[in-house]
Amino acid sequence: MNIPSSIWTLIIGVVLTLLSLWYGQNHGLLPVAATDEAFLVDGLFNTMMIVSTGIFLLVEGILIYSAIKYRRRAGDNEDGPPIEGNVPLEILWTAIPAIIVLGISVYSFEVYNDIGGFDPHSVHEAPITQESMTMGGTALAATLSDTPPSTGSNLNQEKSDESMEDPATAAVRNADQIPQKRNAPGVGSVAPTIGGSPERAGLPPELRVNITGLQYAWLFTYPDTGITTGEMHVPVGREVQINMTANDVIHAFWVPEFRLKQDAIPGRQSEIRFTPRLAGTYDLICAELCGPYHGAMRSQIVVESQEAYDAWMTEQLIASSETLNQAVAVNSANLSADEFLTPYTKDMGIQPEIINQVHNAHHHQ
Repeated sequence: MNIPSSIWTLIIGVVLTLLSLWYGQNHGLLPVAATDEAFLVDGLFNTMMIVSTGIFLLVEGILIYSAIKYRRRAGDNEDGPPIEGNVPLEILWTAIPAIIVLGISVYSFEVYNDIGGFDPHSVHEAPITQESMTMGGTALAATLSDTPPSTGSNLNQEKSDESMEDPATAAVRNADQIPQKRNAPGVGSVAPTIGGSPERAGLPPELRVNITGLQYAWLFTYPDTGITTGEMHVPVGREVQINMTANDVIHAFWVPEFRLKQDAIPGRQSEIRFTPRLAGTYDLICAELCGPYHGAMRSQIVVESQEAYDAWMTEQLIASSETLNQAVAVNSANLSADEFLTPYTKDMGIQPEIINQVHNAHHHQ
């Protein structure tokens, strides 16, 4: 039975499509999705896996078929036929990838926008001056410069001042030692921000947490209660806003299950909003090489029910009060700060090394 090539092409196309769709949805390459934002990112990743799988199977299939069908036979010493090219085919295999890349780019921007990555309210336009016009090519680099431009606002300073209104945050940050970067002239680039979802545009976050990165630990402060801990607790279903910076070098906040990664940069106030949906304990990993002990810079984020979160918060408030009273009571020997605080750090979930680092940082102020 001689099956026409058009039928074979149709059958192969259907099989490749089904295989690509199946594998794109069942690859098992990602960890569990624990936030609302994770499902959006997974949809984009699965789409790219579907497209990539189809292209891979098609290209490799053609290569294997051609290698078998057009292999050199025994006794065949003739040259192959000269082929000058096929313009329509070349246009086709150039246009199809271009369309795919354009489509994924549009989809990527939609996902980025849906998780609040593009927030027009966070872009502060600086006046356009002759200086900003001549610096157009280096405006982005100016965001990393220690020399503030003559024009433009300083949103990083505003966010830093707001965070430092919390005494617990002010106690662990070196914001007064680290100049807060100004906006790039003519561009308005400020701190990296993954804002709230469009559904919550203009609404305040349901929970705020300030995070400070330092070699080699994360410190979490809750400005509404003044609690400082070495691990982060958040309730299920409530939008969390993180204000984050670093005391020394660049660190990176990365929780694979949340599908969120953002740098913590000295002199910059990074903001992230997310809504946890799956209770559990997740590793917070530093994803920037921040020193010789970078691999050990890990902490935990505990996502729990509202009742469990309220109970934990109550325990932290009681523990903080008792720890303070005990510390004052036993400090009759006039011990140094790190000496008399060390016995109480375990109850607060903070390693003694962190207290030493914070104490040393403030000692050099």
